[in-house]
Amino acid sequence: MVMIVAIDGPGAAGKGTVARRLAEHFGYAYLDTGKLYRAVAKRLLAAHADPGDAQAAEDAARTLGPEHLADPDLRREEVARAAAIVAQDKGVRAVLLDFQRRFAAHPPGGAPGAVMDGRDIGTVVCPDAPAKLFVTAAAAERARRRTLELRERGEEAIYARVLEELEVRDRRDSERTTAPLAIAKDAHVLDTTELDADAAFAAALVFVVARRASRLV
Repeated sequence: MVMIVAIDGPGAAGKGTVARRLAEHFGYAYLDTGKLYRAVAKRLLAAHADPGDAQAAEDAARTLGPEHLADPDLRREEVARAAAIVAQDKGVRAVLLDFQRRFAAHPPGGAPGAVMDGRDIGTVVCPDAPAKLFVTAAAAERARRRTLELRERGEEAIYARVLEELEVRDRRDSERTTAPLAIAKDAHVLDTTELDADAAFAAALVFVVARRASRLV
């Protein structure tokens, strides 16, 4: 059976780093599901379309290909802001839900498992995943990390503005009617506020190893 590790949480909490390292450790396929929404948003922005245009967003989602996920511009903040709007569209989420579930059920390259990170993996995309993590951190710490990340990429970043945008995104994700950001009932909450990347990975690894072992009993 395919082992699925579902990782959810707000932005800049460290879930992407944890997810990538877990996938590498176990030899599992990895999918950053946020990139799917960013890729849709990027295509809309490139076409000078409104991210809130449901029909245009759904059309872009239906024709999304693997090549669109490799665009380095997906990490830009304007794309992230547009993606947050795109992610509220029920039609877009329905189209991308099928993509995500196929990835989880049949990991690329014949991998024995899949690690998927996003905001609704454990609650909507893979509710039966054997291992669910909700990675979080205090908003102030997440804003500090995001500010440093942006500056390292050469982008202008003001801490107060980054914090405000994170809090707005948190509210939007948590309050949307379709697949809101929420902690699955059977998820293990990992607070990384006081943890560096190595400590966060170590804590996540202990949990996933235990969940894998429980499947063999």
